Amino acid sequence: MSSQEDRLSAEEGKDMNKPFATVEDIQRLYRPLSAAEQDRADALLPLVSDEIRVLGRNYGKDIDARIKVDSAYESVVKIVTCDVTFRILRQNTEGDAMSQESQSALGYSWSGTFAVAGGGIANSILNNDLKKLGLLKQKMGSEFIWQGYQESV
Repeated sequence: MSSQEDRLSAEEGKDMNKPFATVEDIQRLYRPLSAAEQDRADALLPLVSDEIRVLGRNYGKDIDARIKVDSAYESVVKIVTCDVTFRILRQNTEGDAMSQESQSALGYSWSGTFAVAGGGIANSILNNDLKKLGLLKQKMGSEFIWQGYQESV
Protein backbone atom coordinates (compact mmCIF):
# COMPACT_ATOMS: atom_id res chain seq x y z
CA MET A 1 0.00 0.00 0.00
CA SER A 2 1.35 3.43 -0.88
CA SER A 3 1.72 6.24 1.62
CA GLN A 4 -1.14 8.04 -0.18
CA GLU A 5 -3.44 5.05 0.43
CA ASP A 6 -2.26 4.79 4.05
CA ARG A 7 -3.10 8.44 4.62
CA LEU A 8 -6.54 8.12 3.00
CA SER A 9 -7.27 4.99 5.01
CA ALA A 10 -6.24 6.76 8.23
CA GLU A 11 -8.46 9.75 7.38
CA GLU A 12 -11.43 7.45 6.75
CA GLY A 13 -10.75 5.74 10.08
CA LYS A 14 -10.87 9.12 11.85
CA ASP A 15 -14.29 9.83 10.36
CA MET A 16 -15.49 6.39 11.41
CA ASN A 17 -14.73 7.16 15.06
CA LYS A 18 -16.20 10.64 14.94
CA PRO A 19 -19.30 11.02 17.13
CA PHE A 20 -22.57 11.55 15.28
CA ALA A 21 -23.52 14.41 17.63
CA THR A 22 -21.94 16.92 20.00
CA VAL A 23 -22.63 18.09 23.53
CA GLU A 24 -23.91 21.33 21.98
CA ASP A 25 -26.44 19.34 19.92
CA ILE A 26 -27.78 17.73 23.10
CA GLN A 27 -28.06 21.12 24.82
CA ARG A 28 -29.86 22.62 21.82
CA LEU A 29 -32.33 19.74 21.61
CA TYR A 30 -33.02 19.22 25.31
CA ARG A 31 -31.72 21.59 27.96
CA PRO A 32 -28.49 23.16 29.23
CA LEU A 33 -26.27 20.57 30.90
CA SER A 34 -24.29 21.00 34.09
CA ALA A 35 -20.49 20.79 33.85
CA ALA A 36 -20.55 17.21 35.16
CA GLU A 37 -23.25 16.23 32.64
CA GLN A 38 -21.26 17.85 29.83
CA ASP A 39 -18.19 15.80 30.79
CA ARG A 40 -20.26 12.63 30.89
CA ALA A 41 -21.95 13.42 27.58
CA ASP A 42 -18.57 14.13 26.00
CA ALA A 43 -17.37 10.69 27.10
CA LEU A 44 -20.62 8.94 26.08
CA LEU A 45 -21.07 10.39 22.57
CA PRO A 46 -18.23 8.43 20.89
CA LEU A 47 -19.34 5.24 22.65
CA VAL A 48 -22.99 5.66 21.64
CA SER A 49 -21.93 6.48 18.07
CA ASP A 50 -19.76 3.37 17.87
CA GLU A 51 -22.57 1.24 19.31
CA ILE A 52 -24.87 2.57 16.55
CA ARG A 53 -22.19 1.77 13.94
CA VAL A 54 -21.85 -1.80 15.23
CA LEU A 55 -25.63 -2.28 15.29
CA GLY A 56 -25.74 -1.03 11.71
CA ARG A 57 -23.10 -3.58 10.70
CA ASN A 58 -25.07 -6.31 12.47
CA TYR A 59 -28.06 -5.43 10.27
CA GLY A 60 -25.92 -5.18 7.13
CA LYS A 61 -25.95 -1.36 6.93
CA ASP A 62 -23.00 1.04 6.82
CA ILE A 63 -24.25 4.06 8.78
CA ASP A 64 -21.26 6.27 7.86
CA ALA A 65 -21.59 5.53 4.13
CA ARG A 66 -25.31 6.30 4.17
CA ILE A 67 -24.70 9.59 6.02
CA LYS A 68 -22.29 10.69 3.27
CA VAL A 69 -25.02 10.45 0.61
CA ASP A 70 -28.13 11.42 2.59
CA SER A 71 -28.19 14.58 4.73
CA ALA A 72 -31.67 13.76 6.06
CA TYR A 73 -30.38 10.41 7.32
CA GLU A 74 -27.48 12.25 8.96
CA SER A 75 -30.02 14.32 10.91
CA VAL A 76 -31.90 11.20 12.00
CA VAL A 77 -28.67 9.56 13.20
CA LYS A 78 -27.80 12.75 15.11
CA ILE A 79 -31.24 12.79 16.77
CA VAL A 80 -31.01 9.12 17.76
CA THR A 81 -27.49 9.66 19.14
CA CYS A 82 -28.71 12.63 21.20
CA ASP A 83 -31.79 10.70 22.38
CA VAL A 84 -29.76 7.71 23.57
CA THR A 85 -27.08 9.86 25.22
CA PHE A 86 -29.65 12.03 27.00
CA ARG A 87 -31.52 8.90 28.12
CA ILE A 88 -28.29 7.66 29.72
CA LEU A 89 -27.59 11.06 31.29
CA ARG A 90 -31.04 11.05 32.92
CA GLN A 91 -30.33 7.74 34.62
CA ASN A 92 -29.50 8.10 38.27
CA THR A 93 -25.92 6.98 38.83
CA GLU A 94 -26.20 7.02 42.61
CA GLY A 95 -28.14 4.26 44.28
CA ASP A 96 -30.81 2.18 42.63
CA ALA A 97 -32.65 3.51 39.63
CA MET A 98 -36.03 2.67 41.12
CA SER A 99 -38.90 4.16 39.18
CA GLN A 100 -41.78 2.62 41.12
CA GLU A 101 -42.11 0.98 44.50
CA SER A 102 -44.98 -0.41 46.56
CA GLN A 103 -45.04 -1.96 50.02
CA SER A 104 -47.55 -3.73 52.25
CA ALA A 105 -47.45 -4.20 55.99
CA LEU A 106 -49.20 -7.33 57.22
CA GLY A 107 -48.94 -9.29 54.00
CA TYR A 108 -45.17 -8.77 53.93
CA SER A 109 -45.24 -7.72 50.31
CA TRP A 110 -42.85 -5.48 48.43
CA SER A 111 -42.42 -4.77 44.74
CA GLY A 112 -40.33 -2.36 42.78
CA THR A 113 -39.61 -1.53 39.18
CA PHE A 114 -36.21 -0.38 38.04
CA ALA A 115 -36.04 2.34 35.41
CA VAL A 116 -33.32 0.58 33.44
CA ALA A 117 -33.24 -3.12 33.93
CA GLY A 118 -29.62 -3.67 32.97
CA GLY A 119 -28.32 -0.25 32.31
CA GLY A 120 -25.59 0.40 29.84
CA ILE A 121 -25.53 1.84 26.38
CA ALA A 122 -26.84 -1.25 24.59
CA ASN A 123 -29.97 -1.34 26.77
CA SER A 124 -30.54 2.38 26.22
CA ILE A 125 -30.92 1.94 22.45
CA LEU A 126 -34.58 1.11 21.99
CA ASN A 127 -36.35 -0.69 19.14
CA ASN A 128 -37.90 2.66 18.25
CA ASP A 129 -34.38 4.06 17.74
CA LEU A 130 -33.51 1.12 15.48
CA LYS A 131 -36.67 1.76 13.45
CA LYS A 132 -35.73 5.43 13.02
CA LEU A 133 -32.32 4.33 11.72
CA GLY A 134 -33.99 1.94 9.26
CA LEU A 135 -32.36 -1.06 10.92
CA LEU A 136 -35.47 -2.68 12.32
CA LYS A 137 -38.47 -2.98 10.07
CA GLN A 138 -41.74 -4.73 10.54
CA LYS A 139 -41.89 -7.81 8.37
CA MET A 140 -45.10 -9.07 6.91
CA GLY A 141 -45.63 -12.34 5.19
CA SER A 142 -48.42 -14.65 4.29
CA GLU A 143 -48.82 -18.32 3.70
CA PHE A 144 -51.63 -20.19 2.03
CA ILE A 145 -52.79 -22.58 4.75
CA TRP A 146 -55.90 -24.21 3.27
CA GLN A 147 -54.64 -27.51 1.90
CA GLY A 148 -57.95 -28.54 0.35
CA TYR A 149 -58.02 -25.73 -2.20
CA GLN A 150 -58.75 -26.80 -5.76
CA GLU A 151 -58.75 -24.31 -8.55
CA SER A 152 -61.40 -26.14 -10.58
CA VAL A 153 -64.13 -26.11 -7.93
